[in-house]
Amino acid sequence: MDIKKNISTFQKSLDHYSARLIAVSKTKPHELILEAYNAGLRDFGENKVQELASKYEALPKDIQWHMIGHLQRNKVKYIAPFVHLIHSVDSLRLLQEIDKQAAKHHRVVDCLFQVYIAREETKFGLSREELLDLLHSNSFRSLANIRIVGLMGMATNTHDGKQVEEEFRALKSLFEEVKASIQSSNLAMSELSMGMSGDYEIALREGSTMVRVGSAIFGPRNYAV
Repeated sequence: MDIKKNISTFQKSLDHYSARLIAVSKTKPHELILEAYNAGLRDFGENKVQELASKYEALPKDIQWHMIGHLQRNKVKYIAPFVHLIHSVDSLRLLQEIDKQAAKHHRVVDCLFQVYIAREETKFGLSREELLDLLHSNSFRSLANIRIVGLMGMATNTHDGKQVEEEFRALKSLFEEVKASIQSSNLAMSELSMGMSGDYEIALREGSTMVRVGSAIFGPRNYAV
């Protein structure tokens, strides 16, 4: 795989939509990440806390690390000192833990609420009703060391482009609804994280501001790692 060429190809598409590329570097060795870094990328996404923390220690400190995988509350403390954006907040209890750990490091950690938009039980996320209830709650409004900057969603893994389009469009509509109707000091809606290697083009057309792409940049993933 020509990583530099792959990144250049993606950037041309993303620039047209004013969207950002998050290189999904899970299971990838430091050498490949540095190759992408030297090609100009600064945003990298990881699914597992241990791997994310290890790479943070070893790689350049101007990398912006994104936690894109399901996050357990007992693992938050390992990434709270440095994580740039957590894409996968799916409960108030998790958000409260992020707030608690961020306060210890005198930080405000940016987060996205993950919304369940797929027709697959294996995916995580809040329903529309759960999201709105949470955002209107006093418990959410009292959190001073987190900032919700948008929403994230994962579409159904299907070849039906129309279904994927509808799922992304619904998430965009919810994003706009929250942005227009809810005011809170810890809410600044600007990011819509949707789209991966197989469906990023649809996501961009439907309003994504950041796409999470791994195999199309780095090549097939080694799941044995």
